[in-house]
Amino acid sequence: MYNDLNYRSLIVGTSTSIPLANGEFTTAINFDNAATTPPFVSVLNSINNFAPWYSSIHRGTGYKSRYSSEIYENSREAVASFVKADMDFNTIIFVKNTTEAINKLSFRLYKRYQDCVVLSTDMEHHSNDLPWRGKYKVDYVSINSSGKLSLVDLESKLKKYKGEVKLVTVSGASNVTGCKNPIHTIAALAHKYKAKILVDGAQLVPHSPVNMLPVNNPEHIDFLVFSAHKMYAPFGCGVLIAPKEYFASGAPEYSGGGTIDIVTHDYIKWAETPSRDEAGTPNIMGVVALTESIKTLSNLGMSNVEGYEKSLTEYAIHKLKDIGDLQFYGNSQNCNDKVSILPFNIKDLPHQVTATALSYEYGIAVRSGCFCAQPYVQKLLNISSKQMKRYMKYPDLPRPGLVRISFGLYNTCNEIDTLCVALANISKNKEHYYNKYRFALSEKD
Repeated sequence: MYNDLNYRSLIVGTSTSIPLANGEFTTAINFDNAATTPPFVSVLNSINNFAPWYSSIHRGTGYKSRYSSEIYENSREAVASFVKADMDFNTIIFVKNTTEAINKLSFRLYKRYQDCVVLSTDMEHHSNDLPWRGKYKVDYVSINSSGKLSLVDLESKLKKYKGEVKLVTVSGASNVTGCKNPIHTIAALAHKYKAKILVDGAQLVPHSPVNMLPVNNPEHIDFLVFSAHKMYAPFGCGVLIAPKEYFASGAPEYSGGGTIDIVTHDYIKWAETPSRDEAGTPNIMGVVALTESIKTLSNLGMSNVEGYEKSLTEYAIHKLKDIGDLQFYGNSQNCNDKVSILPFNIKDLPHQVTATALSYEYGIAVRSGCFCAQPYVQKLLNISSKQMKRYMKYPDLPRPGLVRISFGLYNTCNEIDTLCVALANISKNKEHYYNKYRFALSEKD
């Protein structure tokens, strides 16, 4: 198994010095990997190596165009292999990110299931909630006190709608608490009631092995989406994997160059999938970056990555538990069913102040707020509907939220030690830090 030093050497920017509030410089510590990750060295090298061969995709007869097209199309096979998708059955569509992938699917399914029910959950990122609203009847599977999804409520709602549920859409892992959902168990339940399952893999695919399973397995995953920028390839590429039948007919939501076979002024014959849904000039650089990222992660072994990040999370929990007034949320004690995310607050200190103090005083980057999952955070914090109406009425009120630590494969125990020293100091000197960084209270998520 790789150790932290092996992993760290794979990442760009781990030794970057940044200024602190006192004018001194320190090596930056990034614990905001759930938002985006720095690039692999190998990814930047692959971009530079490919750049001399870069040319138009699917449009040119020149050698560079043919070579670029081959690289682009072969990348689908790399994606399929990484998550065990069946390319004979599935189409692999390149998009900008997970958000675009879910929106694309929501439009495509609407042409097939206009009057259906979509089951989302109380723990979803806005990107796996908002695209379904306004097109379908949306209901939400509840969570328990630990922030985990209730499988009992899921089956209850599947029964309740008597076959009207066509899609169950769930996070593979929460971007707030790190809780991993039992996606294959959920898939079996969805299929039992004649529904499909979409897994938002943005937080799962970079941190754990993922297997979509064969399509004849009742636990198989029907739709999977994820983003390259969360897996060390930040060049604007995302992935939508779906059964070909869902993209074999109908007009795409974006049309134009590359999406058609034949066009006259009164006739359109659309291209086959996936070209039909990749309008315009493809992001070949993003696809090259994603493919190299997959290669690097595969060489490391996703089980090794998961194991190392689990060890970081366990170490952090062990060290942080001794710091007074730290309040953790979600299933923070059990690392067996979560990815490397820890949400917390310091008692009586606003989350914005804690996060800002960590950055300005110690060079530690975290995220604070609701992480584009406001309904989930409201439930974790036990904020009532009545309380939320106050924020609607008075939008300048400081917003509730959490501080989020999220590890990447390059973080170290030494960095966690630095974090612990910082949080202990902030916790002991709340009034000082509140007065110094109260300006951050105006920031909203």
